[in-house]
Amino acid sequence: MRVSGEWRHICVDMQRMFAEDTPWQVAWLERVSPQILELAGRYPSMTIFTRFVPPKHLDQARGQWQAYCKKWWMMTGEHLPQEMVDLVPSLAQLVPPALHFDKRTYSPWVDGRLHAALQSAGVETLVITGGETDVCVLATTLGAIDLGYQAILLTDAVCSGADETHDASLELLGDRFSVQLELMTTEKFLSVIA
Repeated sequence: MRVSGEWRHICVDMQRMFAEDTPWQVAWLERVSPQILELAGRYPSMTIFTRFVPPKHLDQARGQWQAYCKKWWMMTGEHLPQEMVDLVPSLAQLVPPALHFDKRTYSPWVDGRLHAALQSAGVETLVITGGETDVCVLATTLGAIDLGYQAILLTDAVCSGADETHDASLELLGDRFSVQLELMTTEKFLSVIA
């Protein structure tokens, strides 16, 4: 495996609202945190943390996001303490030099800002970690593939609240996108770029 050109680590939604006692808590987020911290800690200037930011009020959501926010009303900004949108403390301390990128959808690619920033930096390869494997990580990975990036997903540094769909997502990505995506462990990736 060879990393093409400039690379960045995209760490998806490692936020307090997914780590702590909320309806969206991902029980095994803590289990993948050491691998993510290892990569981000070694290369903070190469790391971009995405953060999912729910709308403050239901009427700020568009289309079917209104139905979603109605179901999860307790996770909208008027009910959720603002600090719950923050990164988990161990990762928050890496910003700066690490960057964070806020988004209002599963995918960070929708408004074009992240892609434009990466293109202006000459980035060709994205290394993807975070949560959840079957939601925001999946959307981030498929978008990266669509935009032509070399995509690397670190299998021991992604997590989900549902084991079955986590496993199915990794199987889908590994089988159907094997030409455009590489699955590997954090240790393997670190050995490649060392």
